[in-house]
Amino acid sequence: MATHTPLERIRNIGITAHIDAGKTTTTERILYYTGKSHKIGEVHDGNTTTDYMAQERERGITITSAAVTAVWNDHRINIIDTPGHIDFNIEVNRSLRVLDGAVFIIEGVAGVQPQSETNWRLADRYNVPRLIFVNKLDRTGADFYKACDTLTEKLGIKWIALQLPIGTEENLKGVVDLVEMKALIWEGDDLGASFHEAPIPEDMVEQAAEWREKMLDMVVSADDEAMEAYLSGDPVPVALLKRAIKKGTISGEFRPVMCGSAFKNKGVQPLLDGVLDYLPSPIDIPGIKVAPDEGMDETQDRRSIPADLEAPFAGLAFKIINDKYGNLTFVRVYRGILRQGDMV
Repeated sequence: MATHTPLERIRNIGITAHIDAGKTTTTERILYYTGKSHKIGEVHDGNTTTDYMAQERERGITITSAAVTAVWNDHRINIIDTPGHIDFNIEVNRSLRVLDGAVFIIEGVAGVQPQSETNWRLADRYNVPRLIFVNKLDRTGADFYKACDTLTEKLGIKWIALQLPIGTEENLKGVVDLVEMKALIWEGDDLGASFHEAPIPEDMVEQAAEWREKMLDMVVSADDEAMEAYLSGDPVPVALLKRAIKKGTISGEFRPVMCGSAFKNKGVQPLLDGVLDYLPSPIDIPGIKVAPDEGMDETQDRRSIPADLEAPFAGLAFKIINDKYGNLTFVRVYRGILRQGDMV
């Protein structure tokens, strides 16, 4: 019998952003660092994995959603890379409908842009838990703090910084992890750039402590045990803090923010850790709502189908494309298992 990844170790996420915010570039880094690909594709070279159509590679933009799977720290991450251009917004809509979580990428220079707002409202419609990644902090004019201000100004949301950038623009060296209070320093911009943990730089110690206090003030309200530890004056254990952040992320009480530069290979590995730590598995959220049981009054409330590998198959076909080999149907499995050759 085939082995299946336990549901608690699965993440079904989308990556979405305004056009040119670095969405596909981030996806390519994720595929590289997870071992899914052995060469990083570049948008400007027209050789990315998820932009596979000739028109996408020629124009350097994502036109249609693409689905890929990667493995990180013994977790399976199913990823949908969505278009950022307003003309292809239907692709974002149909993808967000079947996601358990999403990574919203905003640019470090412009912050929240028009299509970011549109995609955010769509995610609100489907109650999709979100993690925000402030990208392109290596660019001239990039400002993490101003970019985060646009989250309040344009989206009207409560957000918490989980990281602070170390260095600015071309001097971006790494990030301060406010959850574990340590620095992550990258050794270069090359492919597969490695990083190491280090003490927080002396000139950022006070700033990091201030931002961590802001984070704690908001996060502990999502978890009674974390609140109790915080009010007692004792340090909040990291595991408890991460649990509280995950609860608040899933409920939408606040939105966690991480940062880096995907093109310069800085910040992607911690982002993957954030996906596992803070975005939900299929069993962390209510199942899809469907019509009442057969024979019941149609005015009855819609029922939910919880995720369960042992139950009969239930899925939603959310996209059909005409490939050169025939029609290809994308299906989100909500319950049970869909095997090759099954009739549904």
